[in-house]
Amino acid sequence: MRALCDSLGLEGYLVRGYVSAREALAALQPSAFDLLITDLMMPEMDGISLTQAARAIDPRLDAIVMTGHGTIDTAVRAMKDGALDYILKPFKLDAILVAVARALDLQHLRRENARLEQSERRKSQELALAFKDLESFSYSVSHDLRAPLRAIDSFGQILEEDYAPALDAEGRRIVGVIRNGARSMDRLIVGLLEFSRAASARNALDWDPLDMTALAQAAAREARLLYQGPEPSLVIEQLPNASGDATLLRQVWINLLSNALKYSAKRADPRITVSGGVEGEEIIYQVEDNGAGFDMRYAEKLFGVFQRLHPDSEFCGTGVGLAIVERIITRHGGRVWAESAPGAGACFHFALPKRGSLDGPATVPAGSRGPA
Repeated sequence: MRALCDSLGLEGYLVRGYVSAREALAALQPSAFDLLITDLMMPEMDGISLTQAARAIDPRLDAIVMTGHGTIDTAVRAMKDGALDYILKPFKLDAILVAVARALDLQHLRRENARLEQSERRKSQELALAFKDLESFSYSVSHDLRAPLRAIDSFGQILEEDYAPALDAEGRRIVGVIRNGARSMDRLIVGLLEFSRAASARNALDWDPLDMTALAQAAAREARLLYQGPEPSLVIEQLPNASGDATLLRQVWINLLSNALKYSAKRADPRITVSGGVEGEEIIYQVEDNGAGFDMRYAEKLFGVFQRLHPDSEFCGTGVGLAIVERIITRHGGRVWAESAPGAGACFHFALPKRGSLDGPATVPAGSRGPA
């Protein structure tokens, strides 16, 4: 014991030695020591019992057991009963130093992991409070901000319809500006609320096998309800199945197809093609159109909130739809990107990770069968 204490002391460790297990336990205080080094066989208490008793006082204490028996059974038993490592006797100082350094390194890692877990729990609690604040903010935006906007638009409509004869051309123009501004602000608020709901990770995703062809066809029918333009050629090829949240991925298809229809509406023959395939560990889908396109120099703005590459005078919108697409795909562990050139149409891609079999039964949303 004395030789071991002196040797470890010369290596820079602070060591206290005891020849009695009971004396060692009496001197032990929580967090006072990092490591216990004990013989396995001792007169009043064996090393395994000492380790268990010491850890009852200080659960963070690690132990190294020294044994002269040299049997696998004793070593395994010591490790199972709480020892971090063991050393066979007779031993050399180098063996002790390696075992001590290894034990202290592992202890440091465990404590660092515990600190990180505690920090993660604290951040999770802060995030939960932030989500609660966001829900309150969303409710306030939806009710408290939109109500006065609707009032402004309603009174503007009264002025426009009932008092038009009393207004000159400039007055009517100003009323129109007021009403357009109120409606535009209302659309922006609605878009912000939609993005907030899509961005929220509070609710877990419902992972289901999906018939992506049927999902895209259902989304195409919904997107065409609001489309105003020449009759489009909308082709949806047979798509590989995927897994994900049906409600959120349906919104992805609606946003991408609505976007393609909108920017192709000024063509005499709007064409939209939906296709997909499997590449490695990803399932990649494309929505391609022959619309207005955009300059790839500004492609990084596409998926930002309220970022638009075309003025309202050319194409109406809030600049939220693609941001919602990007957020939903990211929540599914995928990615989204686009390729285009001004006047040459655009192709939007999104990739989802493969999960399970692509050939198994897939969920088909109600009313989604039939051609687009």
